[in-house]
Amino acid sequence: MTTITPARPGFLADQVSFKNNTMLRDVALVIGFALLTAAAAQIKIPLGFTPVSITGQTFAVLLAGATLGPVRGAASQGLYVLLGAVGLPFYADGNSGIFNSEAQGLELIPTFGYLVGFIAAAYVVGLMAARHQDRSILSAVPAFLAGSVIIYAFGATFLAYSLNIPFFAEDLSAPSAFVYGIAPFIIGDVVKAVSAGLLTPALWKFLGNSSNQS
Repeated sequence: MTTITPARPGFLADQVSFKNNTMLRDVALVIGFALLTAAAAQIKIPLGFTPVSITGQTFAVLLAGATLGPVRGAASQGLYVLLGAVGLPFYADGNSGIFNSEAQGLELIPTFGYLVGFIAAAYVVGLMAARHQDRSILSAVPAFLAGSVIIYAFGATFLAYSLNIPFFAEDLSAPSAFVYGIAPFIIGDVVKAVSAGLLTPALWKFLGNSSNQS
C-alpha cells in the first residue's frame, strides 16, 4: 500500500519555530526581509542612460512573497519602502526619500513605481505560494517570473509618466519606458527568478526530509 505524505501546511516562514511565539516570529521575519531588501539594494550597477539601476532587490522581493506569504510578504516590502522614505539609506546606492530633491515642489522619484511594485509583487507571489506553487521548480519559476512582470508593470508605467516618455517607441533607440525600465533588466531578472525557483523547492524538500528523519 502506498503512503501519501501530505504537503506541509503554510509557508516556509511557518516552519520556523520561535519560542512558541508566532507574533514575535512574524514581526522578526517581516523586519528581516525588509532589511534583506535594503541590503540587496546596495548591489547596484548603474547604467547611465536610465535612472533605474541593476540591483539585487528583485530577488529579495520574490523570496519575501514565497517565504512569508501574501500579507507578511507585502508588509515586509511596505516596511522597506517606508523606512527608506523616512530617511534611512535603504534604497539603491544608499539613497533615501521618495521625493525628487532636484525638482521644484513635491515630485516623486522616477523609480517610485518599482517600490510600489515590490509590495504588489510580494503579495501576488505570496498568493501563488499559498497554492503551493513554490514547492516545485516547474511551478515556482513561472510564479517568480510573474512577480518580476508585476514589478515591471508598476515601475515602467510610472517611469513613463515621470519622464514624460512613451511606454513603447517604434525606434528602440528612442527614449521609452521599455528601453529605460524593462529591456536592460530582463536577463538578470530571469536569472533571479530561476535562482529563487530552484531555492524554494529545495528548502521545502530539505524541510520534508528533516521532518521524516525526526
